Amino acid sequence: MGAIKRRWVRWILRPLLAVAVLAAACGGWVVYQHAYELREEQVTITGGKQPLKGVLAWPTTGKGPYGLVVFVHGDGPIEATNQEGYRPLWEAFARAGYASLSWNKPGVGGAAGNWLDQSMDDRAAETVAAITWAKGRPGLDPSRIGLWGASQAGWVMPKVAVRLPELRFVIAVSPAINWQQQGRYYLTAKLRDAHASPDRLQAGLARQEGMLALLRAGAPYEHYKAAVPDTDITAERWTFISKNYTSDAAQDLAAMRVPVLLLLAGHDRNVDVADTEAGYRHHLRAPGLLQIRHYPDATHALIRKEIQDSELKMFLFAVAAPRSLFSDGFLDDQRRYLEQVS
Repeated sequence: MGAIKRRWVRWILRPLLAVAVLAAACGGWVVYQHAYELREEQVTITGGKQPLKGVLAWPTTGKGPYGLVVFVHGDGPIEATNQEGYRPLWEAFARAGYASLSWNKPGVGGAAGNWLDQSMDDRAAETVAAITWAKGRPGLDPSRIGLWGASQAGWVMPKVAVRLPELRFVIAVSPAINWQQQGRYYLTAKLRDAHASPDRLQAGLARQEGMLALLRAGAPYEHYKAAVPDTDITAERWTFISKNYTSDAAQDLAAMRVPVLLLLAGHDRNVDVADTEAGYRHHLRAPGLLQIRHYPDATHALIRKEIQDSELKMFLFAVAAPRSLFSDGFLDDQRRYLEQVS
């Protein structure tokens, strides 16, 4: 009976031990995947309208002074790491000899203010103030500072580049040019993805035109809410839209003399990439001023479409392989670009 009992215990313990070893290995892999070759410093950026709570991510190799990539967020309440989504980028830039600077939007993560009170000019002024602050930081090369920004940053970065023509580069990810055109494109793409009927599509566009008419008339939120009682737009969001719905990057792009790397996705449902590419090509004509990279398998966030289309895959990749969320070449292309502009 004793021998039988020992065999039974071994029969039970072996698979449990195997599971424990596998769990430890998986846990170790996850820890490894989230261990970036960076030294992150919590900073307070001063000199603007209000102090900004940020992160300065330094390379862990090489000797300074390092170049600097200043991050300009897209839409929404984004904190400095963008829920850790920026860290693969920071690591790629560090390998090219660049530090990265990012901050919480006003009102996010305990920061003062409210990002929904900002116009694109306000956001540009905030970015200029951050660059001015960074130029005084030991270990950073003030002659090698550039911008990285996605989506809504496309209305901010050209303004900054016009004000600071000494910038070394701009990396623009999925930017739009005209706010209202972009809104029509997004609405149309969303309704077509939902297989909306032609009548529903026309009704959606008419509703959007009605909102624009109210904005042009300077209508308060209460008038909009009365006209569209089922809206999901809040009063704060209405204020934000009111300040920014006339945004158009064309004039600033035409005045820019800073080199641009434009990154465009093949499955962008937020931005009309054909319109964006045509606009950038039209305005940035000087030799060497514009480089463009296309990622046919990517979505607006430059994440591989096959991953973004699956909640399970998004979770698994975010946990176990965050660098692999992005389209092939996305990180390496930017690293090589920074090495080139240096």
